[in-house]
Amino acid sequence: MKVSALQSFLGWVGETNADLVYGLANIETRMLKGSIADIPIDRPIFICGLARAGTTILLELLAQHPDTGTFRYQDYPFPMLPTWWDKMNWARNITPVERSHKDGITVTPESPEAMEEMIWMHFFPDCHDPKISNVLEDADAAPEFSDFYRAMITKLLHARGRARYLAKNNYNITRLKFLAKEFPTARFVVPVRDPIWHVASLMKQHALFSNSDSRTRAYLRRAGHFEFGPDRRPINVGDGLADEIISLWEQDKEVEGWAKYWASMNGYLRKTLDGDTDLADRVLIVRYEDLCQSPKDGLRQIFEHVDLGVAGEFIERLAERLQAPRYYEPGFSEEEVLMIRELTHKV
Repeated sequence: MKVSALQSFLGWVGETNADLVYGLANIETRMLKGSIADIPIDRPIFICGLARAGTTILLELLAQHPDTGTFRYQDYPFPMLPTWWDKMNWARNITPVERSHKDGITVTPESPEAMEEMIWMHFFPDCHDPKISNVLEDADAAPEFSDFYRAMITKLLHARGRARYLAKNNYNITRLKFLAKEFPTARFVVPVRDPIWHVASLMKQHALFSNSDSRTRAYLRRAGHFEFGPDRRPINVGDGLADEIISLWEQDKEVEGWAKYWASMNGYLRKTLDGDTDLADRVLIVRYEDLCQSPKDGLRQIFEHVDLGVAGEFIERLAERLQAPRYYEPGFSEEEVLMIRELTHKV
């Protein structure tokens, strides 16, 4: 979506008055105590993974279920105030437009979107520093984060009138263990994608966002989207590859850099799940190509994993939205294809 002057101004207000917003959020929680005290955080659903793997379409499909409540575009820039800002926000029922990714997905202010990263950044200001490990486990949490995060979820469910929290946040891929311990009934869905097509999509998006105007760039930074564009930063999973990936990007070796990033992220995921069988049972790996080829079977598996009951007609309607991308083709040379395969085949 195009960032308006008003959105840009409100984003600046939220950024420059972060402590005030945080204080207001705690007041909101206290004032809503009677209304949210009995709202359980029951089997929250977290969608995460490397960008361009299919996380957005999965969010949109799961958000169609009447039990799920999630953040929306209109919650920017105050996701800490999900109840008050929802009441004050006037952006309703605007004509759908193609989102800025130019990937055929149309959105309105009421469309589901990844917004909770703004809260993580408030408590963990170094969580996007590629010079240090971005992996968060329970021992790393700020003392007040858990209570605030839980209150935010219950307030959002209260505002939406829904029973199950649904969040898309690509960066939660390095917080699986933390979230699994924090929410013992949580369900996780992680899409993965063939590296040839995935690297091509990542490169396409980076080129697109590299020409972003100042408003869009500020929006991405404030919302916690560092996947593409001038402020691109790799997620450091502690494998020692982040510096090398940055160096490759700085040398305009985009294909090699993105291929190593794909291997780093998915290699971390595999290592994490191999070392924790309980967590692995709660994480559903969704191969994007399989989902597009057999959408009904894939969607049934996903909804069963997250324990959301659906009827056959519901699945059939959602399945119509799933198809392999037709708006671009990978344009790699034979040598580049071989390099990507060589760098990613072990993972």
